[in-house]
Amino acid sequence: MEVIGRVSANRHYSFFLLLLLAASSAMSLASAKTHHHGFIVQATKVKRLCKTHNSITVNGMFPGPTLEVNNGDTLVVKVVNRARYNVTIHWHGIRQMRTGWADGPEFVTQCPIRPGRSYTYRFTIDGQEGTLWWHAHSSWLRATVYGALIIHPREGSSYPFSKPTRETPIILGEWWDANPIDVIREATRTGAAPNISNAYTINGQPGDLYNCSSKDTTIVPINSGETNLLRVINAALNQPLFFTIANHKFTVVGADASYLKPFTTSVIMLGPGQTTDVLISGDQLPGRYYMAARAYQSAQNAPFDNTTTTAILEYKSVVCPAKCTKKPLMPPLPFYNDTATVTAFSRSFRSPRKVEVPTDIDENLFFTIGLGLNNCPKNFRARRCQGPNGTRFTASMNNVSFVFPSKTSLLQAHKQKIPGVFTTDFPAKPPVKFDYTGNVSRSLYQPVPGTKLYKLKYGSRVQIVLQDTSIVTPENHPIHLHGYDFYIIAEGFGNFNPKTDKFQIQPC
Repeated sequence: MEVIGRVSANRHYSFFLLLLLAASSAMSLASAKTHHHGFIVQATKVKRLCKTHNSITVNGMFPGPTLEVNNGDTLVVKVVNRARYNVTIHWHGIRQMRTGWADGPEFVTQCPIRPGRSYTYRFTIDGQEGTLWWHAHSSWLRATVYGALIIHPREGSSYPFSKPTRETPIILGEWWDANPIDVIREATRTGAAPNISNAYTINGQPGDLYNCSSKDTTIVPINSGETNLLRVINAALNQPLFFTIANHKFTVVGADASYLKPFTTSVIMLGPGQTTDVLISGDQLPGRYYMAARAYQSAQNAPFDNTTTTAILEYKSVVCPAKCTKKPLMPPLPFYNDTATVTAFSRSFRSPRKVEVPTDIDENLFFTIGLGLNNCPKNFRARRCQGPNGTRFTASMNNVSFVFPSKTSLLQAHKQKIPGVFTTDFPAKPPVKFDYTGNVSRSLYQPVPGTKLYKLKYGSRVQIVLQDTSIVTPENHPIHLHGYDFYIIAEGFGNFNPKTDKFQIQPC
């Protein structure tokens, strides 16, 4: 049975079955440290693709600072907002044990940090090791407000694999040659899909294949004979990405701060928000080799950024610039819609040890996921309804399109029993059963707006079936539930059938 700290690659025509446990582990206080950091959120001049933009950054850095801690340590981060937008910071993947107010999503666990104000996040990392990241959780600020969060083993402990010679964060991103906030505001105004990005980036740089970018291409050093740990993070806003290195194999050892049973591959795929730890060996002829990332696009007929970002893996024995006139070797990349490669990769994930999966279930949930189309309101002009056939795009789970509160966070409303902020009638299953991956009736395209929650009893054992739909178009849907890891017990294509799709617990 695999234990995976993410729900990844919920591919078109696919479903997942999961078991979810709400549990905490005892924390060892021995040698634990408290790390204090200051984040100044501010506008910074950033030049990419020949143009300079006033981009929102942390401490004037793009990407932002890398935070490094040990399992068991406490992070204290004071965030001062000197930008002109509201902001919050989310610590992506951290299990917030009794510190839910530090999680970060705007109007979910906290009210936004207004311009000119500050907020201090304090939380302890307990029982997690590997690569996570932090990012803004307000509007589209996370297009430029993000950075790596690295969790080393506890003091005196070690990795479950040979210690690498060096470790390098590899942060994949998406770049708009515009203000990202303007991009999403325009989409919200018109009801159309947001404009696609203009480039992808590796550690903030687009790389050699874009205009005005070659001199700043990211260089990752390696020595012959050494083993390097690459901590790969997909910080892109919307796009799942393939990532590979010319002539070098990956040994995958972790994902989303969970160790895995190691396996070898030449390419990995990361959905937005996901991380993968891979080992590479300096076993090739000394030279320069391209690292490359480009889109995995499963939605048919949907526009996407089809460009390729690159960095350079450079053997230190190569002396530049005299010996660097020859272009680095370019790796082959999968086709944009190569679902077979994505499926083979995600199904290779295994726990490094046997896991006892609970079989007594307290809550059985079935969630359909996909797009929706809202009919154009009568008081809207045509330019505000530029989705298909004069509609407005929206998102949907079980035919509900989530509406954020505007004055009070959900956590505050729950804690203080403030009425009128949310309801607790989110459906445990779709209100109408239909052929989820077939030709869906247009009458099912329009979801119901609402701030609807589903209440779980603390400690309950929850099974969730995630079912993609072909409403508008079927596509890949990474799923991230704040504060939890999952046991993935089955997956497949098509419609989930509870009578025939039995649990198939795979051996480790």
